[in-house]
Amino acid sequence: MVLTKGDDFPLHQTPEPVAYAGTDRNFYDRYFFNGYAPDGSGFFAAAFGIYPHLNVADAHFSTIRDGVQYNLHASKELGMERLDLEVGPIRIEIIEPLQKLRVIVDGEGLKADLTFTGRAFPIEEPRFIHRIGPRTFMDYTRLTQNGHYTGWIEVDSVRQEVAPGTAGTRDRSWGVRPVGARDEQPHGTGVVPGFFWQWTPINFADCSVFFHVNADAKGNKWNTRAVIAPDGSTAEEHFDTEGEMDSPLAKGTRWPETGTLVVDGPDGPETLKFEVLGRFQMRGIGYTSPKWGHGLHHGPLAVEREDFGLAQCNPGSMDNYHVQLPCRVVSDKHGEGGGVFEQLILGPYKPYGLKEFMDLG
Repeated sequence: MVLTKGDDFPLHQTPEPVAYAGTDRNFYDRYFFNGYAPDGSGFFAAAFGIYPHLNVADAHFSTIRDGVQYNLHASKELGMERLDLEVGPIRIEIIEPLQKLRVIVDGEGLKADLTFTGRAFPIEEPRFIHRIGPRTFMDYTRLTQNGHYTGWIEVDSVRQEVAPGTAGTRDRSWGVRPVGARDEQPHGTGVVPGFFWQWTPINFADCSVFFHVNADAKGNKWNTRAVIAPDGSTAEEHFDTEGEMDSPLAKGTRWPETGTLVVDGPDGPETLKFEVLGRFQMRGIGYTSPKWGHGLHHGPLAVEREDFGLAQCNPGSMDNYHVQLPCRVVSDKHGEGGGVFEQLILGPYKPYGLKEFMDLG
């Protein structure tokens, strides 16, 4: 047995110490943040993950300036201490649970001090459970919250305060996902892995609108929901509903070109139109990154900076499939707002005519 700082808090959910997280080696616990100015500029994102069975923690920070995405990666051995929210030059502070958090970065020429304040109580998305054949691919819960940011970001000694009105989204998720070293065991004859994901948290002047959908290779939805959360609303005051997204692929990519979302609102259908303002590659914060993928072991401590031009990213490379697109969003109910359109498609997807694992639109 091992005791850690977490054992002095009333957090236990099994008879074992907090350091032990069930029996699935893919268990993880993660923070995510993104933010953007009202015109979609100044995009930044951060991720922080803990993998108890792998004894690894990792953190990432990215920002975009003048068409270049600047990324900072850090990984360490966890030492079974799950309350240590610092990995090398990146740390997270919880100022007020479920309301205010701080992200601090200082390494390799990238610095930031950003404070997130939520606009309403977080939404709890439906539990995500998905199997590929007999194997559990995902089983996790996520809370999502829109909010505003204050603070600054510095790249190579050039500091910029975040623009007035900078908004964004943060989430917390925990459970089971593919993490760490890849599982080489094949799924078996006739089992074709496929994954489709869209996520569109939007900030309007007086409310937030959330939509997500997961679907299989044939387009059958296995997890989807929409939520409208007025500013200051409690969980009971959120309006839970459904939505439908129409979003053609940009030619030669697996990225959305645009989107039209129809949500069943409290006053009837609401139509939201997305205008893409930019692109963020999620590999900059570890998602689909071949080297800095979540949960990979890099030794006691490893830190690396990675910069790349967005125009030079090959849309046909699998590590570039996963994107978040800053968007201007116009609603026929709430006027003009801003948000992101996140999309990841792995494998065939019949509704888009993607027949092979790496087909492009």
